Amino acid sequence: MLTGLLLFGLVGMPPLWSGSVIAQDGAAAAGAASTADEAGLIETVAAAEATEAEVVTFDAADSAYTINTLIMFICAVLVLFMQAGFAMVEVGLNSAKNTVNILAKNVMDLAVGVILFLFIGFALMYPGDSWLVDGYLGEPTSFVVRDNPDAPGDYSSSADFLFQVAFAATAATIVSGAVAGRMKFGAYLVYSAVLTGLIYPISGSWKWGGGFLDDMGFQDFAGSVVVHAVGGFAGLAGAIVLGPRLGRFTADGKSIPLPGHNIAFAALGVFILWIGWYGFNPGSQLTYAGAANAEATTYIALTTTLAASAGAIAALLTAWALFSKPDLTMALNGVLGGLVAITANCDRVAQWEALVIGAAGGALVVLGILMLDKLKIDDPVGAWPVHGLCGVWGGVATGIFGDLPDGIESVGGFIAVQSIATVIICAWAFFTMLGVFLALKAFGVLRVSAEEEQAGLDISEHGMHAYPSDGVSGGAIA
Repeated sequence: MLTGLLLFGLVGMPPLWSGSVIAQDGAAAAGAASTADEAGLIETVAAAEATEAEVVTFDAADSAYTINTLIMFICAVLVLFMQAGFAMVEVGLNSAKNTVNILAKNVMDLAVGVILFLFIGFALMYPGDSWLVDGYLGEPTSFVVRDNPDAPGDYSSSADFLFQVAFAATAATIVSGAVAGRMKFGAYLVYSAVLTGLIYPISGSWKWGGGFLDDMGFQDFAGSVVVHAVGGFAGLAGAIVLGPRLGRFTADGKSIPLPGHNIAFAALGVFILWIGWYGFNPGSQLTYAGAANAEATTYIALTTTLAASAGAIAALLTAWALFSKPDLTMALNGVLGGLVAITANCDRVAQWEALVIGAAGGALVVLGILMLDKLKIDDPVGAWPVHGLCGVWGGVATGIFGDLPDGIESVGGFIAVQSIATVIICAWAFFTMLGVFLALKAFGVLRVSAEEEQAGLDISEHGMHAYPSDGVSGGAIA
């Protein structure tokens, strides 16, 4: 009986180890739940980190776009401000009776340039994949395509247009000084439209638009050749076709200087241009965000400053040696000559090389002015020596001193590429604009009459005086 009860109890009772098994199962279940919770937490954290990474990436791109755009906009304003510098230099180095005419030309260079560049020039110069003739002629389209905020790119297309159109206006206004004092205002507007709408953008596309000169390896960082030489050689064509101002040369060819009426204006203009060049050259870096870009941008400003200073000193010393007097106007043009010469290579030369390039530019300005005198070509402000001759020097100097670009293996090869491309662009600007000026002359609309020139273009072309003391009722002609 007792035995039976014991057996029944043993059989009916749960196993002695069952509590341990249950405890283990509970622990395993809890462990599994804990593991699942941990896995979920890990997944949540990973998702949050991925989201945070996406946010950080977006913020970095957004910040770079913002920095690049704002600095480019500031640089565009600096280059646009150069119009005031050109105006003051030209006004100061010319007769007071042509002041209104000069100011009107500089205003309209910018205004006409903006409209023509918007409708034709911008697309011609930067065609992307839209070439009518691959590498030579882009497809003209109008207006600026606005950025997509979800994929904005490196910088604003609107800021890019403002920056590039300021360059176009610079190329156009260079000519104003070379033809000052004797060209009809209407003819000047025609020339300005042709240059900013067609001539400058087409040759510009050959380098900056990815055209055939760019494929050759031609280097012109900010436009010694693409901008300044184009303006300088267009101005030379205009000065040749127009002929000299009345009284500039005697019947036997002797040079008679016609001094400017306000050297203070000329000096102020040069200082404005020097400041504006910090938009012109450093701004051409185009992207500024990040340590490498910031360093490159400020280094470009350094070489620009060195060349300008060396140009001023070299021009002053050269003039002093030749004329026995330290000529301020030569020093002022020497500043500009040094700036033009360094513009092509400011990103790729050493500091001592920038000094050499600038000094050579300053000396070339003086020699170029003397050469034009010998040839009896009247260039009232020295536009061709400063922008044409020093622009050529800047292009060639890039080959002599500049770091070799990819695809070119020797200094000799680099000099050859630079020289060939420079000749092509200068010839394009000179001969196309020579045709424009000759056509205007053939139609009898190029030059004012001798009587109008003698009276001054302010009166004959605009019917007003620049200075109240020269007229009545504050300068208006009754």
